[in-house]
Order: sequence, then structure tokens, then C-alpha cells
Amino acid sequence: MTETPAHHALWPAPVADGAVHATVTVPGSKSVTNRALVLAALAAEPGWVRRPLRSRDSQLMSDALRALGVGIEETVSSSSAEGAGGEAWRIIPAGLHGPATVDVGNAGTVMRFLPPVATLAAGDIRFDGDPRSYERPLGQVISALRTLGARIDDDGRGALPMTVQGGGALEGGTVEIDASNSSQFVSALLLSAPRFNQGVEVRHTGATLPSMPHIRMTVEMLRAAGAAVDTPEAGGEKNVWRVAPGALLGRDMVVEPDLSNAQPFMAAALITGGTVTVPDWPRRTTQPGDALRRIFTEMGGSCELTDAGLVFTGTGKIHGIDVDLSEVGELTPGIAAVAALADSESVLRGVQHLRLHETDRLAALTAEINGLGGDVTETADGLHIRPRPLHGGVFHTYDDHRMATAGAVIGLAVKGVEIENVGTTAKTLPDFPKMWADMLLGEAPTGAGA
Repeated sequence: MTETPAHHALWPAPVADGAVHATVTVPGSKSVTNRALVLAALAAEPGWVRRPLRSRDSQLMSDALRALGVGIEETVSSSSAEGAGGEAWRIIPAGLHGPATVDVGNAGTVMRFLPPVATLAAGDIRFDGDPRSYERPLGQVISALRTLGARIDDDGRGALPMTVQGGGALEGGTVEIDASNSSQFVSALLLSAPRFNQGVEVRHTGATLPSMPHIRMTVEMLRAAGAAVDTPEAGGEKNVWRVAPGALLGRDMVVEPDLSNAQPFMAAALITGGTVTVPDWPRRTTQPGDALRRIFTEMGGSCELTDAGLVFTGTGKIHGIDVDLSEVGELTPGIAAVAALADSESVLRGVQHLRLHETDRLAALTAEINGLGGDVTETADGLHIRPRPLHGGVFHTYDDHRMATAGAVIGLAVKGVEIENVGTTAKTLPDFPKMWADMLLGEAPTGAGA
């Protein structure tokens, strides 16, 4: 277990004193926001991104695009063609240029989606970030871009920091890539592909491909922007995606709520036998978080999609689960937290790639739940969780937002849990402590960026 840094104050996780009954407006999806920003920046005409997520990851993306010459005007609107009022960003494409420095923080979407964009800029683009970003996999994207004609100086590391020597264009073509560690490797190449001279044909060569819903999200958003995309789902060759060269259209896009960030609030209803309503839950979506409806129902809850949104209700009884999370790995920390409070064992499978996320999430969950008296064992591809009576203690987050929310979930039922660096939730869920407190008071908090 790690030491708590002096500058990271401990946050006492509130204990629920009864059933939670609240409406929680969840901020916009980080995955959709950052993809929308990239596509709008590469378009041939201005576009709008409405109800974007305002968080550290989306701020890093918008700051990086501004550094490359893209105009982003932040406004508040009362309405749009989609009927969506609230915050709106007008994206004004421009000739991408350097020299510039991009701070990726520890955002996978920024460190992977923007190097292909940088190849289209005129000038050198330097990429740097948090210390953890140096350890996260990037070599497959770097080698793929070199195959497609890019010049990249990474001192042979296959990782950050690095410099993309932008030539104002990229030839493109066919490339093989092993995306077993992250579906973002595929999405990174697809998003910029319409601007490559030959487009791109991406062939995944690895044995597994995690988080497929995120690739489907990329494909749907590309098509909405006017790109021609051939996919395995559309009858194309297995593990092959093709994007034709062509102009992207400036669109008026409304960002969905981040369904994965609804997880801790739904977990609160499950654990306390309460009810949480999440407004604007889409009836059809590519977001991995939509799987929570099925998974948390299996674990003891029930849900209904209504005009008010998703209404999720718990009984206070939590059942263990044996589940393959390979397509929805980001949900693992929250599911593990709930499973630690269940009435039977759980096996979470298919998530070996989580060892390479913001932190090694499998090792972190094992250490922190066991530190509170739990019995969690790492397996080759996941976790085996045997519920035990838990006690208070410090729950370390490793600068990982989903570790912080997982600790808060356990704290609902266990007195004395203290979260180290709860502020890391700002990565995708700003104002989480206030939202959590409002939920427990039965109020209707409004998430930032909603």
C-alpha cells in the first residue's frame, strides 16, 4: 500500500444512514466530448459541441487543439437544432500548425488521439504529460503512424515524451496494429483518417480487442461527420476498419451524459435499497456504461427507462456476479466495490488490459479492498472477490478517478473509510464530492458540464 502524500488531504467518505432517493444529473461523456472535439477540429467548416464535459481531460484536449491553431469559442445557449440548451462550444477549424507543446496529463484520449492530428500540422508538435503517462502504452500508435508516413522522435522509447514532426499532410494507407492493450489505438487512427491522402485501413493483429463499444462510438461519430467507414459489423473483414479520404462536415452535436459516471450513484441505490434517477439516459447508445443496466440488475437491482430518465432501484441485497467485462473494462472498479459488499463471491473476467490504465487497476483494487479487510485475488485476466466484513481505513486512489469513486461506494456501507486525493475525480467528474453529498441529502444535484 502506498503512503498518502502530504498534499493530498483525506476525504471522509460519507456513510448512508438510510435508503438513497435522488435525481442525479450526470455531466457529459468524456469519450464523446473528446472525439467530437477532434472531429470538429478536422472538419471543413465550423461546428458545435453542445453540453460538453468540462473536466481535466476535456480541458487538456481543448487546450491542445487551441495550441495547434483551432478556434474554440465557449458560450451558453438557450437552444439548438437538437433542442439542447446549456453550455456550447463553437469549433472553428483552421490550418493546423506548430511549433506547439501538448500537455496530455494522464488522458489516454489526448495522448493517443492527437499524435495523428499532429501529423497534419505544419511544424513540430511536442507531446508531454504526467509521469504516469510515460508508462502508458503508446508504441503501437507511434509505429503505425511511421508506417503511414509520419516522422516521430521518441528517442526509441515507444512512449512519451515525443515530438511529431508535422508535415502538413500524411500519406496514410494500410497498417497493422496490435490493439490488445487499448481500443484507443484503433480509434486514434480512424478519427484522423479522412484527412490522410489515402485514408486508412487498420488491421488489428492481436488476440484480443478490449472495449469494442468505444470503437463503435468512433465509427458512428465519423459517419455522422460525413466519413465513409467500412467495419466488420457492416459485413467487412474481421478486425479490419477502412476509412476513405474526404472532407468532414461541421456538425451540431449534443453530448450524451457519461453513463459510466452514473455508476457510483446507481451503486448507491443498489447498496442502500434506494432509488436514483439519471435524466437524459439515451435509449440507444454506443457508450459502455449502458451495460450497467444489465450488470447491476443481475447484482440485485431493477431499472426502467422512463420519460424522466433511467430510474434504478435497489433492494439493499447485493448478489455476487460472474461476468466478462472485456468490452466495458472501465466499469470494473465500481463493480468490484459493489461486489466486495455482496452476499456471495464474484469473478470479474476479461480485463487484463486494466493493468495499463491510469494505474494498474487490478493491483490497486486488490490492495485497497484488502486493506479494508476484504479478500480479493488477482487472476490472469481479472479479479476473484470473496466478500468479508470490512472496516475503515485509508483508500488510496493512485491518481485514478475511478478508484476514488469506488472507495466512495464502499464508504456508503463501511464507517471510517477515508479517500486519499478525492480531487482526482475532476478528470471526468467535476464536483463529485458535492454531487455525492447532495445525493445523500436527497437533492437533485446538477453535474458540471451537464
